[in-house]
Amino acid sequence: MSSYTAEIRWSRGEQKFSDNRYSRAHTWHFDGGTVVAASSSPSVVPLPMSHAAAVDPEEAFVASLSSCHMLWFLALAAKQGYTIDSYTDKASGVMAKNAAGKLAMTQVTLHPLAIFSGAKHPDRPTLHALHHAAHEECFIAHSVRSEVLIEPRVALAQA
Repeated sequence: MSSYTAEIRWSRGEQKFSDNRYSRAHTWHFDGGTVVAASSSPSVVPLPMSHAAAVDPEEAFVASLSSCHMLWFLALAAKQGYTIDSYTDKASGVMAKNAAGKLAMTQVTLHPLAIFSGAKHPDRPTLHALHHAAHEECFIAHSVRSEVLIEPRVALAQA
């Protein structure tokens, strides 16, 4: 069993609090020293109480699923003898009411594109099987109720 931590820091400063117009900007502190500027999404809490350039929890949720999927995909592809030069994913999430009528991230769609090199390239069925296997291994995907769709983008072989 492993344990993971994140420290979240927010301070009111000189702002009034009781009028609900305080800044939602805060920071996420991770082991190893990485600090990420964070805020509520401007679509949830309007500007200027949100900080548009910061990462919001909804974006982080989508990125977490995408990152976990990518890490498993890379590991599985390497194990099967493939060489991947790059991987990108234009992941997206949908916030909607769930069955209980509560707002939730109800669907996340991954649009991964892996660029392979070398003599061995997967055909489409093998590529889809690799993505399916990566999804089945992803810890984060096992931890959420949202529907997670994988729609791989296919690149033409590079010379």
